[in-house]
Amino acid sequence: MYFYMPTRIYCEKNCVRNHAKELSALGNKALIVTGKRSAKENGSLADVQGALTEEGIPFVLFDRIEENPSIETVMEARDFGNMSGADFVIGIGGGSPLDAAKAISLMMKHRAKTESFLYEKGSDDAYPVVCVPTTCGTGSEATPYAILTIHKKRTKSSISHRIFPALALCDPAYLKNLPLAVLASTSIDALGHFMESYINNNATLYSKMLCIEGMKLWASVKDLLLGKEGSDADYEALLNASTLAGMAISHTGTSLPHGLSYYPTYETGVPHGKAVGIFLPAYLNAAENDQKEILSLLNFRDTEEFASYIQQVLGTVVISDELKRAAVKGMLSNQAKLANCPFPVDENVMQGMFLSKCISSE
Repeated sequence: MYFYMPTRIYCEKNCVRNHAKELSALGNKALIVTGKRSAKENGSLADVQGALTEEGIPFVLFDRIEENPSIETVMEARDFGNMSGADFVIGIGGGSPLDAAKAISLMMKHRAKTESFLYEKGSDDAYPVVCVPTTCGTGSEATPYAILTIHKKRTKSSISHRIFPALALCDPAYLKNLPLAVLASTSIDALGHFMESYINNNATLYSKMLCIEGMKLWASVKDLLLGKEGSDADYEALLNASTLAGMAISHTGTSLPHGLSYYPTYETGVPHGKAVGIFLPAYLNAAENDQKEILSLLNFRDTEEFASYIQQVLGTVVISDELKRAAVKGMLSNQAKLANCPFPVDENVMQGMFLSKCISSE
């Protein structure tokens, strides 16, 4: 068995300020990458800027990371960072800024390379990356993956390089400002990571350990996704679950639900976590050997109760017959995702992934 987790991870109140010295020790000038609004609204950007200022580390800000960041945006930020003289990257936000930060740091270090290098074999050497998550789903603060939108192929895919963050600073307080829809979508993404890591050919005793404890933790606060008011401890549980899920998929990768999710996300704009979640009931139904334990860990009586919960949290997503056909065809040729799946997959199984309360063709 094999286990590797090089990222220093802290989860606590006032996390960024508490570890300002470790943050500032990673370089001489920081490139902060984030989106347009959320990091400003929840205080995370101010915390990072304040910590850097206190430690005398200059910084520049690139706040144009879009949801599902594109290769083009990564290259724009790379050029901006290099021209500014930055030598480490801080990503603040959900999975989009955190993933983008990894890709940007890689391309900044390999400044002579073109965008094609993102999906080529080659050196994984990159500038240090710091991740400050403000959602509770992607676990990107604990993974080496960077999922980018490839407009030329009308899909999303992780870059070919493994870029683990040097430091992850996780403050549960940032989750308090999340709209319920965002909290729910991102938390369901974390659930997808647990289920796809557990139901996986690459699963080991170590990765399952993360999934088992993480699913228990996630289940203890799952009512928050239905609108229950949360305590500080509840938000900390959600954030820790998300990070554990990221650690799990770092060792196994994801499988069918994540692969299928890229189609409704790219073509119709369905948020990533929601797009993953609508396929989880069918994935669990197909994984007969693991159903009983997963349902027990998540505190559901049966697959029907689980499916009803997912529908209650996410609602229904309309996916046209044309998009379904494209997704089935595309996934049947996606050897990486198929190789991770521990049960046989043919066209009938793949079509069955769309038989869900959460999916409609109307």
